[in-house]
Amino acid sequence: MLVFATSDKGGTGRSVTTSNVAYQSALAGNDVCYLDFDFGSPTAGSVFDVDSGRLGVHGGGLHSYLLGNVAEPHRIDVFAETERDSVKDRAYDAGRLILMPGDIGIGEFPSSPEQVRRCASLIKRLIGEFDICFVDLSAGRSYALQMALAAAKQLNGVKTRWLVYHRWTKQHVIAAAALVHGDHGILEAGEDLGFDREELLSSLRFVRTALVDPSRPGLTSQQAVWISEWDGKLQTIAQAEGAGPLWLLHTVPLDPVLQWREQLITAHDVNNIGIANERTADAFKRLSELLLDDKAWEVR
Repeated sequence: MLVFATSDKGGTGRSVTTSNVAYQSALAGNDVCYLDFDFGSPTAGSVFDVDSGRLGVHGGGLHSYLLGNVAEPHRIDVFAETERDSVKDRAYDAGRLILMPGDIGIGEFPSSPEQVRRCASLIKRLIGEFDICFVDLSAGRSYALQMALAAAKQLNGVKTRWLVYHRWTKQHVIAAAALVHGDHGILEAGEDLGFDREELLSSLRFVRTALVDPSRPGLTSQQAVWISEWDGKLQTIAQAEGAGPLWLLHTVPLDPVLQWREQLITAHDVNNIGIANERTADAFKRLSELLLDDKAWEVR
């Protein structure tokens, strides 16, 4: 399975959520590959706590591969190379978790037909090797998104999902919906490349991040009432913009650990030292399950 992760804005939690979902998928026994296509800021290695790829790598990364400078991109075995003992400590039946980082200091670049071909060829090989491949894209209508769409069109028969992340605010909801439905958005760009618009839409779901629970401790009664009222308004806006419940895959609650330090949430963080919320870990696990649940992706 191929999973593209995108968002219209930075700061949505796209990379940290996708990294955690990939981690949970591997814990469930799947062989997982994570491709860092956030070309302007390839920092997925920092979420995995891999020192050798915190900001990408010096040569040999995905930039180098797509630009034709190396035959194969660099691989990092997360479970073997992470600096966090609680990530290394996994069940014997966990699958592999491989990170393919970008290069340091190259940035975004427009794609050529040859680069699209190389992208499609790489993904096709990886799909044959791994159960799930996650591709973390740059935010917005980026060159990475254009390359992903063009490459996906060449991958006939590959089960593909698109996750569009947004925070639960008016600005983020409208922006995420526009990335999908708006001018030069995913659907329009995909249609220009030859995708069937309805089929592409059916492979796409929204994920809401950093959701505040009105019943959480520390909120005044006035704040809780206001949050509940505004939640209803946001539901109306999301429905009108085409990002309502029918197209929602799941939500991720606000978690102080992720606000202060973008990282993998492990069982040790939840059960042993109590710094992360169990609901957050459960949300990541549930997302990893929903990706494989075809019923969750049926057009409703």
